[in-house]
Amino acid sequence: MNRPLNRRRFLKSSAAAIAAPMVIPASVLGRGRPAPSERITVGVIGLGGNGSGALINFLGNTEAQVVAICDPHDNHFRDKQSGRKYGREPGRETVEKRYGEGKASGVYKGCDDYVDFREICSRDDIDALVVATPDHWHALITLEALRNGKDVYCEKPVTHLFSEGQAVYREVQKQKAIFQTGSQQRSETRFRIAVEVALNELIGKIHTVEVGLPSGHSTPATGQDQVIEIPSGLDYDLWCGPSESLPYIPARHHRNWRWHLSYGGGQIMDWIGHHNDIAHWGLGMDHSGPEKVEAIGWTYPKTEIYNAPVDYEIRSTFPNGVVSTISSKNRRGTKWIGEEGWVYVDRGKIECSNREWLQEKYDRGAINAYQSNNHRQNFLDCIRSREACIAPAETAHRSITPGHLGYISEIVGRPLKWDAKTETVIGDANADQLLKAVNYRGSWSLG
Repeated sequence: MNRPLNRRRFLKSSAAAIAAPMVIPASVLGRGRPAPSERITVGVIGLGGNGSGALINFLGNTEAQVVAICDPHDNHFRDKQSGRKYGREPGRETVEKRYGEGKASGVYKGCDDYVDFREICSRDDIDALVVATPDHWHALITLEALRNGKDVYCEKPVTHLFSEGQAVYREVQKQKAIFQTGSQQRSETRFRIAVEVALNELIGKIHTVEVGLPSGHSTPATGQDQVIEIPSGLDYDLWCGPSESLPYIPARHHRNWRWHLSYGGGQIMDWIGHHNDIAHWGLGMDHSGPEKVEAIGWTYPKTEIYNAPVDYEIRSTFPNGVVSTISSKNRRGTKWIGEEGWVYVDRGKIECSNREWLQEKYDRGAINAYQSNNHRQNFLDCIRSREACIAPAETAHRSITPGHLGYISEIVGRPLKWDAKTETVIGDANADQLLKAVNYRGSWSLG
């Protein structure tokens, strides 16, 4: 789609003239799908499992129009050489199939596809970009998009390195951009109800929080643990980007890049943006954090292919005295324990010491959590209204900070004192330097 080049300026300036989300009259949009000139144009970067899911979701939304996709791999299978294909070519085919009728009528002009993210970021006719790449690319692609005037939906964890998170949320503020992190649990009713129980202290003064995440991977997939020739159709140097270029091993690619610290953060960082994000929400710590963090009892894989921990605990103490444990030994999900009760939530599960508190219409108190029932729709709504999304950049960065600190505590072998206001390790210059190090490969930089 070729929208007028003032489309983005219209969206961004409209918020100054209205106090509530903009509603376009039905007389303008007509019935059914909005007119092409009123749809939010979207590009998707990264067409693996999460990116393909996001692509399908935005394709099914009548307010959005996917106009371009980007991935350094033309097509591939996620695990074994069978089943559904992912990558640039299947992504383009999915878009073309969805909009096929419009193409025949001349309304839809086709979907462009790119290998290099910088090309899609530079397009003036795109309003929003979805970043669904491996973690080591989240920050640089997001920053490129923001600096090109785009709003961004970025999968969790918001960044791979601590300093990247700071750079992203500061750039969001500078650009006055709309940013949504793919921590979709915030847009699910069970999690919101549990958070309201905690925030309103129906369980009494909270003293303990238990965050349960999955154990890591100790051994690689059978038959996929040998170095092989880089597949044709994959720009592997670009895929590695700012991180080191390791020998290509199938067991360390596609979804399994997460288990090597060059590209992901293991199960800790893969899940901390979900369950610890909810823990912080329920503690009212979206813009703050702990004052002490310690790594305890970490174990490691039996293979050199992976180096992220298998089992782990991160113990945090907050200024209000609350002690949190983020651990592979805790029950999966988030549990707040107070002096008068407890509440626990996970995907598809919610439990409480008083089930009456969990009723949707129950008055849980004066604190009402931000309500969203559709995470990606919330992103689109906020693009129009210019109001903050339910999972903005700084909140996402704060939610995963205990994970970053946990890794540094494990490296230096001691607890860390943390000043959440200045985001500084107190009295430990070596640990603070390690935390904020950004050692990119080649000419890649945060600047």
